[in-house]
Amino acid sequence: MTLFRLDASIRKEGSHSRQIADIVQREWDAGHPGDTVINREIGIDPLPSAGWASSLSSAMTPEEERSSEQRDAVALAATLVDELATADAMIFAVPIYNFGVSQHFKTWVDLVITDPRMTAGVEPATAGRPAVLATVHGGYYAAGTPREGWDHATPWMRRILQDVWKLDLLVVEADFTLVGTNPALDQFTDLARELRAAADQKATEHGRTLASRVNFALTEN
Repeated sequence: MTLFRLDASIRKEGSHSRQIADIVQREWDAGHPGDTVINREIGIDPLPSAGWASSLSSAMTPEEERSSEQRDAVALAATLVDELATADAMIFAVPIYNFGVSQHFKTWVDLVITDPRMTAGVEPATAGRPAVLATVHGGYYAAGTPREGWDHATPWMRRILQDVWKLDLLVVEADFTLVGTNPALDQFTDLARELRAAADQKATEHGRTLASRVNFALTEN
């Protein structure tokens, strides 16, 4: 079995998205000890921002006329899709930055979509594979809160992972991760603790489900 894990945080120490994803992976590892894990760091080791345009334009350029930038971008997109296509399960750890999707995750998605195996409108190489999206919010954007609707990232990530790439997706969200860092949020310390405990529990459950879904697929085959 092979697990693909993507981390989009720009930091390692103190990264809440990594912490949540670690819980998911811990449960995966318990069910699949010794299995292969493919790690892709896109926050600390960003992909080239011009890669999407180069890869996209290559489709309209005869192969013999492609620039070195176009050839490199096509090869990079193929490598990224190879990582997905060979995975039996996936974990995506993606924080929300400034109320929107991480630029590093968007760059990765845009590059992946340029590959013929993952472009919109085709049966994607990832169809039916189980996956967990672990995302974190510095604030709290749930229904009824003052900033309801300010999360402009999670719905978009769901559309890509679940609807375009047809992953069997589970989502865990951790809220108020800036409590303890931003003094203006100190009044929400108890609530943040409760929300984090709930997120950690859901991450544990999703990790077990991720492992069991792959095992079930094996027995069915």
